[in-house]
Amino acid sequence: MLKKTPRAKKRQIAYCGVICTDCLAYLATQADDDIQRKAVAGEWTQKYKYNFKTEDINCDGCLTVTGRVAGYVNECPLRKCAKEKEVVNCAYCADYVCAELGKFYQTVPEAKQVMDVIKKGIKAK
Repeated sequence: MLKKTPRAKKRQIAYCGVICTDCLAYLATQADDDIQRKAVAGEWTQKYKYNFKTEDINCDGCLTVTGRVAGYVNECPLRKCAKEKEVVNCAYCADYVCAELGKFYQTVPEAKQVMDVIKKGIKAK
């Protein structure tokens, strides 16, 4: 009998380049783990100088249409802009890298690395 191997987790990449499926808020939500949510809220409050509450850490990813999103995601100007422009993500935008995104990348440079790879792939087509 063949042994089933687990399926690889499909990566969900936010409009800005954050990999949602690697995000601590996403992982805590998918595990329905309130202890993990509380820890993430505390860590992010210190790191990002924004008052995250435990209940803010409840997210199915930035791209979700009907799912839960972390408190700040509802306010995110990058998400709002990308949705208005109807782009897959910011790498597909003619204004990539805009001032707002550039400011975000100062805090989360690894997201820019993800978007740069996507942008390079778009240009290669």
